[in-house]
Amino acid sequence: MANFVIPKFQTAAVVDHSGADIRIDHEFPVKSQEELLPGECLVKLDCSGACHTDLHAALGDWPIPAKTPLIGGHEGVGIIVAIGNNTAHSPVKLGDRVGIKWLADSCLNCEDCRKGREQNCKEAKLSGFTVDGTFQEYVVSFVNHVTPIPANIPSDEAASVLCAGVTVYRAIKYSQTSPGDWIVLPGAGGGLGHLAVQYARVRGLRVIAVDTGDAKKELCLKLGAEKWIDFMECKDIVSEITSITNGGAHSAVVTSASGAGYRQAVDYLRPGGTLMAVGLPGKATLEASIWFTVFKSISILGSYVGNRQDAVEAIDIAARGQVKVHFTTKPLKDLENVYEGMKAGKIAGRIVLDLAQK
Repeated sequence: MANFVIPKFQTAAVVDHSGADIRIDHEFPVKSQEELLPGECLVKLDCSGACHTDLHAALGDWPIPAKTPLIGGHEGVGIIVAIGNNTAHSPVKLGDRVGIKWLADSCLNCEDCRKGREQNCKEAKLSGFTVDGTFQEYVVSFVNHVTPIPANIPSDEAASVLCAGVTVYRAIKYSQTSPGDWIVLPGAGGGLGHLAVQYARVRGLRVIAVDTGDAKKELCLKLGAEKWIDFMECKDIVSEITSITNGGAHSAVVTSASGAGYRQAVDYLRPGGTLMAVGLPGKATLEASIWFTVFKSISILGSYVGNRQDAVEAIDIAARGQVKVHFTTKPLKDLENVYEGMKAGKIAGRIVLDLAQK
């Protein structure tokens, strides 16, 4: 059995209270193997993706507040270096490379867990929100929920699949579409959206990408979007989509963190269409004509991250080269600047933090 030397201290990015600047702490304590509870594991992280959700957690602008002080992050990949004593039937072992997701743990015994909705478990623990996450060198996670990472995908490529990829994969999976159907992706050039373009293409769907800016346009078309709509330039998005699709899209997966992307969806969906609500604006409401929602037999479904099986499937597709994360690598100390880029909407693709860089 492998033995790992675990330091007493590490580097971590800490938010002391909601809205505070990131504080890089080089002497943050690391849990020892003896301190781990049964079912817990300690993972030495190679890298962590940075997600718009992490920004919301740091700002504290969601209806449910994050714990503070907080170490954010929920897209980590690394090696298991310790497992808590008295952990029974662990599906992972020391030395395994695993991923840490938004859903850190759940009870696995309630109705939601039994029905594959582990993310809705009332006892769910959330990485970088209710428990400390992956913006640190060592993270405590849970053996039943870490995701095994196949050998044929690098850690930095796998990181963003663990949240952005899993989230859009599940939404598209349940979007009630068939190969050849039209799917609209507002926010298509962002961290979630650019992966949604690819997972939609894997399922044989025809993609209309909606976003703004030349960099995002180039990225979306390169990844396989059939049509591009710049919402800053298009005067009538509903008419444009209705024209392109000859009557309306079959589905829309809204990943943008603003209410605007939701408001138009019911109007440009064809009868029987499905709106998948994914992006989480903190205070916006979903406004839709009840009359046309009923008259057109529209389905509106909330899709919240994914379960353990969704994660395995999404990672497997990426490991086989069918989905590629477009990302820029930065050191952990640049996290504050990353958040500023997210606020300004200037980040195309994804940011991955290299936790080996000091």
